[in-house]
Amino acid sequence: MSSALPPLPAKRYFTIGEVAQLCDVKPHVLRYWEQEFTQLRPIKRRGNRRYYQHHEVLMIRRIRELLYEQGFTISGARNRLLDMGHAARAKPAAGAPALPHEGALSIHPASVSLAGEVWLAGDPVDPARLRKELEEIRAILF
Repeated sequence: MSSALPPLPAKRYFTIGEVAQLCDVKPHVLRYWEQEFTQLRPIKRRGNRRYYQHHEVLMIRRIRELLYEQGFTISGARNRLLDMGHAARAKPAAGAPALPHEGALSIHPASVSLAGEVWLAGDPVDPARLRKELEEIRAILF
């Protein structure tokens, strides 16, 4: 990734304007990439406003790197991302359990909470902590 891009703040959701600044691309480019890359599915709220999650911003940076820095075409970048996704699912990270703990909820890998904590897939989740996180998200959205 380009070292010129600013670090990502510990936020749960980002507007299209924030993502455009964080990834150094125009908002219309982000809307186009949503059509071309199935991995990008921002949440849409009031008035079709887009809210991107942390993992989607990382994906946009990866797409930007493939297209702008490595010279891939849209279809080439799409295929490369699919290959990277298949490879990541095929071999688990070193030291990671093959299956989630019994009774644990699966959270998206490297999902960042509002408190700035990182939840990993397979980590046991405290129901009280999860409830608090969901209430904070609801307060932001409504």
